[in-house]
Amino acid sequence: MAGHSKWHNIRLRKGKQDAERGKLFTRLAREIIVAAREGGGNPDANARLRMAIQKARDAHMPQENIKRAIQRGTGEIAGAAYEEVVYEGYAPGGVAVMVECLTDNRNRTVSDVRAAFSKCGGSLGESGCVSWMFKPRGLIRIPRSAGDEDTVLAAALDAGADDMNTEEEFYEVYTEPEDLHRVREAIEQAGLPIENAEVTMLPTTTVHVEGKEAQQVLRLMDMLDELDDVQQVYANFDIAEEEIESAVR
Repeated sequence: MAGHSKWHNIRLRKGKQDAERGKLFTRLAREIIVAAREGGGNPDANARLRMAIQKARDAHMPQENIKRAIQRGTGEIAGAAYEEVVYEGYAPGGVAVMVECLTDNRNRTVSDVRAAFSKCGGSLGESGCVSWMFKPRGLIRIPRSAGDEDTVLAAALDAGADDMNTEEEFYEVYTEPEDLHRVREAIEQAGLPIENAEVTMLPTTTVHVEGKEAQQVLRLMDMLDELDDVQQVYANFDIAEEEIESAVR
């Protein structure tokens, strides 16, 4: 999972750059809008909205932007009607890919996603073709500067986490999805800084790819991530860290 985690950590850094350009804020706003529309505008009674707001705050999204997004979701302010859609397919080498989107135009979105797969040697598949290879997990990233591994692990387990991996830049703490908010609060109360927290989809198995296929996979990840309607991209590739680093230079 080292290469897989490396890619997600690069995307986390990229997200900060996107925030400066407003792209990340747009994605976060869409998530808040949909969460408020489906479960109401009170985060105390709407777990999905509470999580979306926290992600927006982690990204330093202005409070006024958050408020407007909630109001659009509840109908207090007019705005586009977004719907959730998930596309599944295969990248070169048999790598499984899931693409979560929020869109106001399904035809545009599926056309864009299909074109990205095609240009990178992959193919869009039927619903359910790869989702069985992924499992939802709560993920909390804590900077390595927060403390030594034993101290952070003890605090995470005391908070109710299931497991922890140590990566180059972060400690990655895993929880059941429904426990994410509670564990996050407990970790913060223990005095540990949190970089971000989210419910993600982790692959149950990985596929090793290298060389040309690895570069095609990484290019597909980039192309999908650049699409306006795409919220999250998940894949089960195992690519050497040095190949990932060379691809993003």
